[in-house]
Amino acid sequence: MIANNPTLVGTAGGTFLSIVPNIQSEDITRTIILVSVGAIVSFTISLLLKSLNKKRKK
Repeated sequence: MIANNPTLVGTAGGTFLSIVPNIQSEDITRTIILVSVGAIVSFTISLLLKSLNKKRKK
């Protein structure tokens, strides 16, 4: 199946433009907070696992 580029772009653009008016400032703030917390937790767990792995190899 060959993708029709103008149809694909039109569908993606229409979907994006139908979502944008429904986004509220609280949603953006909540997303920024959740992204920050997720990044901090991921980084901390990575450091913890790395240190545990080093201790285990010794």
